Amino acid sequence: MLLPLLAFVFGMAIVGAAAFALMPARAVAIDRRLEELTSTRTRDDGEEPKTRFEALLGIVKRVGEKAPRSPKELGTLRLRLVQAGYRRDEALVVFFGIRVVFAVLMFVLLATPIISIIMKPSILGGLCGLALGYLLPGMVIARLAKRRAHRIRLSLADALDLMVVSVEAGLGLDQAIQRVGSELAFAYPDLSDELRLVNLELRAGKARAEALRNVADRTGVDDLGSLVTMLIQTDKFGTSVAQSLRVYSETLRTKRRQRAEEAAAKTGVKMVFPLVFCIFPAIWVVTIGPAAIKFIKVLIPMANK
Repeated sequence: MLLPLLAFVFGMAIVGAAAFALMPARAVAIDRRLEELTSTRTRDDGEEPKTRFEALLGIVKRVGEKAPRSPKELGTLRLRLVQAGYRRDEALVVFFGIRVVFAVLMFVLLATPIISIIMKPSILGGLCGLALGYLLPGMVIARLAKRRAHRIRLSLADALDLMVVSVEAGLGLDQAIQRVGSELAFAYPDLSDELRLVNLELRAGKARAEALRNVADRTGVDDLGSLVTMLIQTDKFGTSVAQSLRVYSETLRTKRRQRAEEAAAKTGVKMVFPLVFCIFPAIWVVTIGPAAIKFIKVLIPMANK
């Protein structure tokens, strides 16, 4: 009885400390109250009240701003968030807030008698939940970044074909990138957004090589990185862009076919574990079960004699 009580007290202390840290100052509270009073007068003019999601997002942001962070981790996390598609400046703060809130919630659920009906609360379970809640958001972001990179990798061959057609029709490389980005907006929105960002960087005055390297870093796709290297070398040595794109497109489609063949070759190995643990036991029960029952009925009376 003492360990659950200590766990409950420890969890309440964490929640109380978080609430005290997030409590706004008196001047901030007065300003917020004045803003609420003045906003009620302007809502009749068409302004909508703040939704619950925005309020929850504000709480998560305040937690993320006060959460401890490692300087070595910031660059890796920011790059991973960008690769997952979250480019805003507040994405890193929101991620830290979600990680802290989720870790505290997992600790409170597993270390306090809140879910005592399902499992027995314990300090060890609370610490395991705390570690899981701290690591799980990073795993989710890595999974989202991997799925987005896979979608971009699948769409790259079609984008190269459109780019070859555009360049051979007389467009320059910058105009071809802009055209392909607008054409792929419906079918491949991820790659279209990246190409639009390249176009915006070029309009802002950034060098083409730097803009292309940025898109390779933002996506984390090795095929796109190879394409960027090829385009930079083509621009540097003055070779034909259309011919280089056509050769790379054929190479990329060959790599896609080889990846598909590799995945098909791995299917047999991956099917071993479901067969052994799920299908074979059922087959054994159906085939050997009746014979085993017959043997038991025959041999047990003989053994008793």
